[in-house]
Amino acid sequence: MSQAAVATTVFGAFMVATVALGLLAVRGRGGGGGGLAEWSVGGRSLGTVFIWVLMAGEGYTSFSYLGAAGWGYNYGAPVMYVVAYMSCGYAVGYVVGPVLWDYARRHGLVGITDMVSHRYGRPWLGAAVAVLATVFLLPYIQLQITGMGVVVSTVTYGAVSLEWAYFIAFAVTTAFVVVSGLRGSAWVSVLKDVLVIGTLGFLAGYVPLHYFGGYGELFERLTAERPQWLTLPGAGSGEGGRGELGMGWFASTTVLNALTVVIFPTTVAGYLGARSADALRRNAILLPAYNVLLFVPMLLGMAALFVVPGLAGAESNLALFKLVVDSLPAWAVGVIGVAAALSSIVPMAVFMLVIGTMWGRSVLSLLPRWSSGERQKLASQVVVVAAGTIALVMTYTAPNTLVRLSLVSYEGMAQLVPMLLLGLVWRRLTTAAAVCGLAAGVAVVCGLVFTGHDPVWGVNAGMVALAVNLAVALTVSWLGPREGARSGAGDPRPDEEVLARDPLPGAGAGDENEIPSVVSARG
Repeated sequence: MSQAAVATTVFGAFMVATVALGLLAVRGRGGGGGGLAEWSVGGRSLGTVFIWVLMAGEGYTSFSYLGAAGWGYNYGAPVMYVVAYMSCGYAVGYVVGPVLWDYARRHGLVGITDMVSHRYGRPWLGAAVAVLATVFLLPYIQLQITGMGVVVSTVTYGAVSLEWAYFIAFAVTTAFVVVSGLRGSAWVSVLKDVLVIGTLGFLAGYVPLHYFGGYGELFERLTAERPQWLTLPGAGSGEGGRGELGMGWFASTTVLNALTVVIFPTTVAGYLGARSADALRRNAILLPAYNVLLFVPMLLGMAALFVVPGLAGAESNLALFKLVVDSLPAWAVGVIGVAAALSSIVPMAVFMLVIGTMWGRSVLSLLPRWSSGERQKLASQVVVVAAGTIALVMTYTAPNTLVRLSLVSYEGMAQLVPMLLLGLVWRRLTTAAAVCGLAAGVAVVCGLVFTGHDPVWGVNAGMVALAVNLAVALTVSWLGPREGARSGAGDPRPDEEVLARDPLPGAGAGDENEIPSVVSARG
């Protein structure tokens, strides 16, 4: 068999296994996956292991194989912000995750739009947040489709075209996520993590030894020939503004992303799928260990400078796979390609799932016809297919449209931090204040990013926008009209009425259901 045939066969076998594993996840759970809570948050029953692989899978995307290696190839040290913000985000999540889990559990909520609707007592506000979040999430689906297409086409030596690879990404993901929801994504994450840990562990040792004779020789060459790749602001000073990626940008980006990642809709879906608050705390302790793997594609991207010099533009994102395809047998290339492909499929599944849940629960549920529980689940599944289809069609017809939106996606999502987190711990934050702050923040970040002012004064534009957002929200809360108190809204503490009809789950069942420490301190 030719190299292309071998690699393609390995890839195809694993894709079939992926769909089968995702569908098996709902075996014994009513076939159709139960109700909306079972489908969207795994019935709130996932333990530490499944939450760990799910959240690690959501955070470890095709960027880890393509973008991280490409940034390492082009700029060097600035790419380390990914490790910094994810590690800090897990520390923030140790506190925030259990608070969100407890609040959602007590009030029967399944996502951030639900929390916003409940906190402010305004269903329309939850629907508006769902629309805004969808605009920011769709580019991520498109980027995962594109990333998988590039990986599959490369590792199959061109036997599978980009167009077919895009469709495979959509079809495989949709096949299991519509039926099995979050639980299916968690099961597939197990397969993905085994392959990712195995392949990156192998490459971490193989590439330096094969091409340089060891890490000592690699770092000697980097220090002697490419020293600017090892310090901030990295390489490419003055090229496209990348010389501004200094300490101010690095610190502000780390802080902004660490705050944002804990309220990102896909992260919250992982939080709400947990069996207990303690499962989330243990998960936050364990997740940083997974970040060690991120150093591998970053380092290999810099190693590629000496092996495949001269990569420019988008081609630099293939730095890692250029090393792999040129030196490994076809079957090994196929396995590494599967690991990278699953690193697109798992996060894409969660993105699609979250968009479907937000629309089924907060937008379409405003219509009487779709207000019942089963109808909400059906609506959510329909939206999953629609969201994936839109991203797929845009990938074929207008790829640059969503790519431009992706420039502002994470910084735009950061503007939900005051509305959600501050709103849960500070009762005086009014609806008008939260909405005005969000509008101001989104306007500022879009204005700065789309006019090419990111970073601005050496600081991440999203952090500047978040400061404006917070200032506006606090000012309107202090100077504007007060809102009347609503039972259960604006305070994460359980009130007597709620506890009477829905006690904290598993009370008396031991540390698995311990009340989050922040909530206890307030109570």
